[in-house]
Amino acid sequence: MNAPFISRDPQIMSGALCFMGTRVLVKSLFDYLEAGATLDDFLGDFPTVSREMAIAVLETSKENLSANASAT
Repeated sequence: MNAPFISRDPQIMSGALCFMGTRVLVKSLFDYLEAGATLDDFLGDFPTVSREMAIAVLETSKENLSANASAT
């Protein structure tokens, strides 16, 4: 995923996608939402992630899904 606010470094969290400048996995955001938590719940538990960062990741994911759906 090529998106602002996302980084991947083999020395941080074994190279998993993280929010830029944090050790918070992008997957954690989706895990929270899948479990029925709100974005505010996630942001409250991970204060190093800004609302802007989380929304940008969600929007980029949505765009990628839409692009992949129309490519099939």
